[in-house]
Order: sequence, then structure tokens, then C-alpha cells
Amino acid sequence: MTILATEGLTKRFPRVTALDRLTVTAETGVTGLVGANGAGKSTLIKILLGLLAPTEGRATVLGLDPASQALDIRRVVGYMPEHDCLPPDMSATEFTVHMAQMSGLPRSAARERAADTLRHVGLYEERYRPIGGYSTGMRQRVKLAQALVHDPRLLFLDEPTNGLDPQGRDDMLGLIRRIGGEFGISVVVTSHLLGELERVCDHVIVIDGGRLLRSSAIGEFTQATQSIIVEVEEGADRLAARLTEAGRRVTPHGRTLAVEVETGSPAAFDLVRDAVCDLDLNLVRLEQGRHRIEDVFREEAAHV
Repeated sequence: MTILATEGLTKRFPRVTALDRLTVTAETGVTGLVGANGAGKSTLIKILLGLLAPTEGRATVLGLDPASQALDIRRVVGYMPEHDCLPPDMSATEFTVHMAQMSGLPRSAARERAADTLRHVGLYEERYRPIGGYSTGMRQRVKLAQALVHDPRLLFLDEPTNGLDPQGRDDMLGLIRRIGGEFGISVVVTSHLLGELERVCDHVIVIDGGRLLRSSAIGEFTQATQSIIVEVEEGADRLAARLTEAGRRVTPHGRTLAVEVETGSPAAFDLVRDAVCDLDLNLVRLEQGRHRIEDVFREEAAHV
């Protein structure tokens, strides 16, 4: 099922074109919307929610037109904004109940849903504390809870890991995986951190300067390359020399080496393993090389 579609979507501001004739579709599942800051990601979401009018083109969300059915869209869509928008003097429970009622739930149902949702996002024990005393990670969870509380069919999450430390990012990505997998809610998540989207998404849409660069299943971005990646704690230069002597083309990246191999060649793995052992090195990682989302930007830059 198509959860969103755009056709020639353009948004011009006085000094910048945020979206430039964008035509793209996304199906059910977890879709990543990736691009640098200023690429047009937040503008696209605001248009899809009916919060901004496009300059040209059209869009649909779950078959609904944001230009004329914005309220209907917001009843079945949850939105976690990028910016901090939480009232510091309210508790997570009070705020989440209020947002549930704003989405049309009666108060008793809103309170029940708020308790369940805050438990899902890991804030049940802290739900009565004022939000002003929350950490950044807890505040991000409150924003996620208010987007989930009315049981939407689709979630828009705008930079949900902003400001989080590595553990907080891991926790947030785990929640997104659960929402898409266990809850069966489709998710569109924006990020400028490419590695994050590779971990949680089924499909990725890459935009730059408001233009579509690529829209593909995640497997097409991360398909195997004709290289293996080897990382050692120390001695990468000695390992590179040994593998070069053995006739392998080696590209160093700090402690990591990319070793060119024939597709499906187990002998190359054996060669690297034996060289590591012979040189008495500490092996950290040995794996099949794969394309990454960031390669799309490199390819685009090479054509400019």
C-alpha cells in the first residue's frame, strides 16, 4: 500500500527553493528520508501534514490530499517534530493525555492510551514528573509518545535522535524498529546520519537541495561489493603490505583496510586470516564489504 506520493512537488521561499519538482512514492514499512540539513526533509513533512502549502505540484498521504483533507490526515498520522515543543510545567502524562484528546479520544480512553504509550517508550516510572526536569532523551521519548498515543496508521519522525548520546540513539532506533515491526505502524523517519537509517529502514529516499537523488529498498543500497573489510587494532600498514605482496589490491582507511576480492571468494578471507595470524595482529573485524547510503552522495558529487 502506498503511504505517501508526490508529483512535481515544489516549495519556494523568497530566498530558497526547498523542494524542486519532487516526485516520489513510499510504501508501508519503515521509510528513511535522508539528506543534509537544509535538503528539504522538514519542508516535505510539513506539506504532507497540510501545515504548508506547496508552490506547485501535488501530494497524497494514505490516499488523502493535504491541501483539502489536512484534519483527516492528522487523525490517522502521528508527528514527532524536530524542534523542542514541550511545556516544561506539565507532566508527561498530562501532556500525552491532552494530545490524545486533541486527536479525538475521550478523556477516559486518552488516559488509558497515554499510560500504555508511555510504558512502551520507557517513561512509565517517570510519567508524573514535570517535563522541565527531563533529560534530552526523556524529552524525545515524550515527543514520540504524543505522536503514538492516538494509534496512528503512519508516523512522521523528524530527526528523532537529535541531541542524543550513542546509547540514547540506540534506544530510540530500537523503539522505531518495534513500532514498525511489532506495532505494524508505517514510519517515515528523517535523519542526516546515514548509518542510522541503514539500521532501521526497509526503504530509503535520498534528497539533496530539494531534488530526488534516489529511492530504493535498503538492500539495494547495502548490496555486497567486490571487497572485504578488515580492521586490526594496530599494524594495518604491515597487513596491507603483506596482502599487497600476495597480489591483492588494498585501500587503507586508518585501521581499516578494503581488500579487493573476486565475488564469492572464500579464499580471500582465508588469506587475510592467515596474514593476521602470521603477523600476530589483533583482529577487530572481518566482513564482506557493502555499499552504503553515503555512496549516493559521493556518486552525485562526482557527476557535478
